[in-house]
Amino acid sequence: MGLGDLKGAAGAVEKLLDLRGGSTALAAAGAVYRERGWREDAAASLTEAAAYAATPVQKADCLRQLGDLAWDRGEPAEALAHHAAALRTDPGAHAALAGRARAELALGRTGAARRDYAAAVARLPRPEYLLELGELYESLGLAADARAQYARLRARAASDDGHGVRDALVLGRFEADHGAPEAAVERLRAQWRRAPSAAVADALGWALYRAGEPEEGLVFARAAAEKGGRTALFSYHRGVLERELGQYGPARRYLDEALRTNPYFSPLLAREAREQLEGLGELPEGGPKDMYGSAAPPKQTP
Repeated sequence: MGLGDLKGAAGAVEKLLDLRGGSTALAAAGAVYRERGWREDAAASLTEAAAYAATPVQKADCLRQLGDLAWDRGEPAEALAHHAAALRTDPGAHAALAGRARAELALGRTGAARRDYAAAVARLPRPEYLLELGELYESLGLAADARAQYARLRARAASDDGHGVRDALVLGRFEADHGAPEAAVERLRAQWRRAPSAAVADALGWALYRAGEPEEGLVFARAAAEKGGRTALFSYHRGVLERELGQYGPARRYLDEALRTNPYFSPLLAREAREQLEGLGELPEGGPKDMYGSAAPPKQTP
């Protein structure tokens, strides 16, 4: 949900709520609201959806989404509580296992995080679990373990024949950061043509930066924000792009926004965000005189 036409999806959800209501429609509404950045509306819809859920699996998925929403806000303890409740309701909920691992890592429970990620991967080796586990290992200096997860992801990417929008995004981000950025650009451009969205714009903008095209990358990072994307990862990507182009005022703003939104958003990139923000130094007294440093902001749109 939310990885294609958000306006159309929102309209469809509103019709579903009018016609049927119930847990399924409320959960769908919550997912759309989350993608739009309307977190209070998302939380209200998902809480109501969990209350009306007809089966344990349905209720567990609503609780898992509430955990993901708390994670977006940088609240790992609340996220952990929701994911734990989801797993009590449905012990087979692999997405809640991965969500619990994310929260545990943020809370310093590294051993528990590793166990939960490994269990999630064993149940279903989704690309996002493999990438997150690989980056966890890399952040701990366990290079061989990280390479093993990345090798599994490369195999998945090589055999990718349309596993879904979300998988395509994860594979694109993996290739941008750990593989071949040019291949990531090709993959994500194709996805942008099929289904333009905030998530695709962000991933493509980052891949373009990694492939040596930061100006075009910033165009897509801005498109992500215009389409409603407001996550810590999106802000980090935009901050790095602004910094690369000498636009230091916006770079400070977005790097700071990433860390204020969720200081735990990535075991690798959150650390880099702090280092880059420190490297930019403090704002001048009264704020920056030239918001865009020595470079003019790009004007084109994707």
